[in-house]
Amino acid sequence: MKSKGISGKSIEYVANKEGIGPDCIAEGVSSGKVVILKHKKTWLGVGQGLRTKINANIGTSPDVDDIELEMQKLKAACENGADAVMDLSTGENTVKVLEQVVGRSPVPVGTVPIYQAAVESIEEKGALRKMDPEKLFGVIEKHAKCGVSFTTLHCGITMGTLERLRKNPRKSMVVSRGGAFLISWMIANGRENPLYEHFDRVLDIAGKYGLVLSLGDGMRPGGMADSTDSAQLDELLTLGELTKRAWEAGVQVIIEGPGHIPINEIAANVILQKKICHGAPFYVLGPLVTDIAPGYDHIVAAIGGAVAGMNGADFLCYVTPSEHLGLPGIDEVVEGTVAARIAAHAADIGKGLRGAVEWDFMMDEARTRRDWNAQKKLSVNPSRFEKIRSKAVAGSDDVCTMCGKYCAIKTVEKYLKTKVIC
Repeated sequence: MKSKGISGKSIEYVANKEGIGPDCIAEGVSSGKVVILKHKKTWLGVGQGLRTKINANIGTSPDVDDIELEMQKLKAACENGADAVMDLSTGENTVKVLEQVVGRSPVPVGTVPIYQAAVESIEEKGALRKMDPEKLFGVIEKHAKCGVSFTTLHCGITMGTLERLRKNPRKSMVVSRGGAFLISWMIANGRENPLYEHFDRVLDIAGKYGLVLSLGDGMRPGGMADSTDSAQLDELLTLGELTKRAWEAGVQVIIEGPGHIPINEIAANVILQKKICHGAPFYVLGPLVTDIAPGYDHIVAAIGGAVAGMNGADFLCYVTPSEHLGLPGIDEVVEGTVAARIAAHAADIGKGLRGAVEWDFMMDEARTRRDWNAQKKLSVNPSRFEKIRSKAVAGSDDVCTMCGKYCAIKTVEKYLKTKVIC
């Protein structure tokens, strides 16, 4: 595949960031197994053989429509290691929020265009069913013009998918907001998904602006009972076909995946996606491996993300403690970002990615030396390290209050230096 908008400069940039040869990046892009997201004068590589990346979602809602708060979340996510952000705004000022996010973000920005198209159609015409497909295509192009790097488009939902859903109803039905908007429109109008029916038009826009298509999982399972079902797989099969069409047009593609799935099904889901979608980068929400932990879903998602990443997922979307409960605040954004980073790093160790475990080795050595400053610098969240460490100093700065004078490392260290007499 010859991708539109991919230059030698962008390949060199990504190669330097990843610490691998530019030929490997070029080969990955050519095969479609690596995508390069452009943002201003920087690029981000996502895909096979590269460091597992993470995305942080921000954005307003109809109930919390505070642009400055979203800018603070953007800053918090990026300062804590997010590789990309998505603006999922559905408040009244979606255009203004997006302009601010793209303008202020130091990392690539993604969107879900149907959010804006649906919200504006409801405001202008009084009902989602009255949305003109032209509105949707217009929003996609506006986002591309604004400088968005990638867009989630639910192109794989078809009338055939809905028929499968009717024949095999779910307990949690549809939990994708973008998917729900689109499915509702399709049912109300008795018409095929315009993003699928006019996919060539989507490709024209993407090719014109160098937009990466994140082919969305509108049928992702929203609970354990619905994992890896016929509707999910029907959509995935369609996405595999659309991936080939996109590559033929020189358009880069990411495939989005589940969702809520049991931990024992994660590896199979990654294998299916990679096989059906020809090795295209896999972008997963979590996955969440249990449904019983509201308030702790960032931990649930980190467990699933680490397993998915280890098995080949390339891009993890964070989940915050607010998932299923409300719009996240700044603290929840930080917790979600850090949890996803930990999952991604654990996945990279599992993948045997060069340089991943060496970070851990350095931490191991710093702990053995009780070098607290080095440990702080090496930690995934130095401010959290400092906060807890300040409360955990024992009688000596050399140890902590967990073991105090009975520090295991110091005890063994002392006797290893002593000659054993038999």
